Amino acid sequence: MKNSFLVLLVTLLVLASASAHAWTGQVVAVTDGDTIKVLQDDRETKVRLYGVDTPEKKQAFGQKARDLTASMVAGKVVDVEPVDLDRYGRTVGIVTVAGRSLNEELLKSGFAWVYRQYCHRGECSAWIMEESQARAARIGLWADPAPLPPWEWRRTKK
Repeated sequence: MKNSFLVLLVTLLVLASASAHAWTGQVVAVTDGDTIKVLQDDRETKVRLYGVDTPEKKQAFGQKARDLTASMVAGKVVDVEPVDLDRYGRTVGIVTVAGRSLNEELLKSGFAWVYRQYCHRGECSAWIMEESQARAARIGLWADPAPLPPWEWRRTKK
């Protein structure tokens, strides 16, 4: 009984500390489908969406991915759950607005790939299913018979 209580207490402390790192701010810019700028306490932070990759702006469906992101978050208050920092110093995180994950909505709408190389958290399995369902329904970029993943498109532009 004592051990169970201790395990429960430690679990609650870990969960509380994990959620304490999330923060709220207003989206002041949408750079592209998977990158936004969020203002918090008079400080602007560039946020790269965790676990997803959308087409680049000059790539097919890039503008549509950006438009979906803008329609969901531009000018709105969002919650940012930081997961990492990328090599450019951007916060990599999960962005939620009105209880909906932007990361997941891009996948459901067919405007993003799960970035399997970097997606290692529990929700990634569910996101892979969302991507598969969008692909099977041929919605968004999946209407294209051979959509080019953005990481491959970027490689051809170097």
